[in-house]
Amino acid sequence: MAFPFSFVRSKVVNLVLNDYSIRYVELKQKKPAIPLKYGQRFLPAGLILDGKIQDYDTLLNILDECIEDWKIAKREVRFIVPDSLVTIRKVSIPADVKDDEIQGYLYLELGTSIHLPFEDPVFDIITLGIQGQQREILIFAAPEQFVNEYAELFKNLKLRPIAADISPLAIYRLFHQSDMQQPNDVLLSVQFDLDVVSMCVFEEHIPVFMRHLPGDLIENWKMKPLQDGQEMVYIGDVAELSYQLEEIYRDVTKLMDFYRYSFTYGKKEVTRILVNGDHPMIDRILADMKERFEIRVDTLKVSLTDSDSELETLPKCYNLALGLGLKEV
Repeated sequence: MAFPFSFVRSKVVNLVLNDYSIRYVELKQKKPAIPLKYGQRFLPAGLILDGKIQDYDTLLNILDECIEDWKIAKREVRFIVPDSLVTIRKVSIPADVKDDEIQGYLYLELGTSIHLPFEDPVFDIITLGIQGQQREILIFAAPEQFVNEYAELFKNLKLRPIAADISPLAIYRLFHQSDMQQPNDVLLSVQFDLDVVSMCVFEEHIPVFMRHLPGDLIENWKMKPLQDGQEMVYIGDVAELSYQLEEIYRDVTKLMDFYRYSFTYGKKEVTRILVNGDHPMIDRILADMKERFEIRVDTLKVSLTDSDSELETLPKCYNLALGLGLKEV
């Protein structure tokens, strides 16, 4: 029997919250990734600090307004765990630990053979392989308290959190789908936001090393209302801004040197840089890095239609939420 209508699952909403904004993307389709709707709301200073919620009630009220404005009530949501909360560790465990026992084993070994910079973590793992009597795994960890605060925030607004992710993996999914990678590439992904600059090295599609630079860049940026939205404008000393950017470029160089000489003992080096982020000067940053580094420096351009027209591209600040939408649950 054919029904005259079908029950269609509501589109999942992909949310990214940082110290100064909330962004969302709904996908029209995944292959290729094309957004259906997207939007943002800038936050007053102090509601979120270093990825940790400071003023829960005010943030709740603002997000409630966003839900109404964006018409996303009672949806399932994916969200990004703020970069400043995330740690990546490569560890070795006995090869005879079964797959369904790995999580329990890791919790037993926390604080003894496995060390993280915080207590009571929530984590996910990727198995890298077995060498002799040892199994190598990659741990993605964050403090359970702060991750649960975001989940409870959404639940209190009758949203249904179904998955959490980290920004390097979300961006890499979008990069991988674009077929930009080359064989044997070692990719350095640089997420250049106002509150934090996050760098992650990928070997053979696996994130193996991650580092964050706490941002003090946000202090001299203020939100300016526009007729059709908002934008961030710089109100500080332009020379100081240039100096801050140069310092970050030097830190990128230091990280690549550390990866080459200390992390891989000269066996590997970064062969490509991928720049993404919501920094208002991201185009200048991209140009600076192309001029400064001798290896290839890329960014992502996402078409808003099936035509691949560069005249209709998604603003780079939404790439992270779009990549989040490619995560399988």
